[in-house]
Amino acid sequence: MEEIVPAVPLYKRVHDTLIERIVSGDLRPGAMLPSEFNLGTELGVSQGTVRKALIALEAAGLVKRQQGRGTFVAATTPETAMFHFFRLHRIDGTQATPEPARETVRTRAASAREIAAFGIGRSIGRIRVFEIRRIRKIDGRIASREMVVLPAEKFPGLGERGVLPNALYPLYEQSYGITIARAEETIRARAADAETAADLAVMPGHPILEVTRRAIGISDAVIEFRFSQFLTDSLTYDVVLK
Repeated sequence: MEEIVPAVPLYKRVHDTLIERIVSGDLRPGAMLPSEFNLGTELGVSQGTVRKALIALEAAGLVKRQQGRGTFVAATTPETAMFHFFRLHRIDGTQATPEPARETVRTRAASAREIAAFGIGRSIGRIRVFEIRRIRKIDGRIASREMVVLPAEKFPGLGERGVLPNALYPLYEQSYGITIARAEETIRARAADAETAADLAVMPGHPILEVTRRAIGISDAVIEFRFSQFLTDSLTYDVVLK
């Protein structure tokens, strides 16, 4: 019996075509998209279909529609990266921006866990990654430690850049053409072990919040694996559900 393949809605085809152009670099961050009329003519669909695709892209944070000006590919700035991806707030509700106090960058072989996270098919030992370790401060006090792991093949020359910017996602976009579309996180509370306690300047056993993140690009590939540990004595980790 012949399998029946469901038809892809027209707006989804337009949506996917525009994503392909963003991923390939044909449409760079900040670039203006063609008008709804021109896109409809090019792709053989109605303006209403194009509009539906653009609404879906805007909801995903990939484009921004400006009244009277047009539709633009969303560009990540340090400010928007902090707002969307840093969840720390002070007890009074104000956003707390962590600043790097110490940083090391090295290359090494990827672990089995990292290969699985990045969905890379090659064997252990053949995949190289950049490992970025940071101790961060908030309001002058040590607040977190983090390890960021990136596939080296996607970020050539990262280790030679010197001190990295506080917000990494604008760097990924501006220097490597990689846009982070969303992040998936696993959160748990635990007691600090001796190494963690030493880095955070607390006693072993001190309560900490541990966050494991997979940052995902527009093409649905995992771009970054991040492991963070926070002191939350005077901070909260806020999550917005939609």
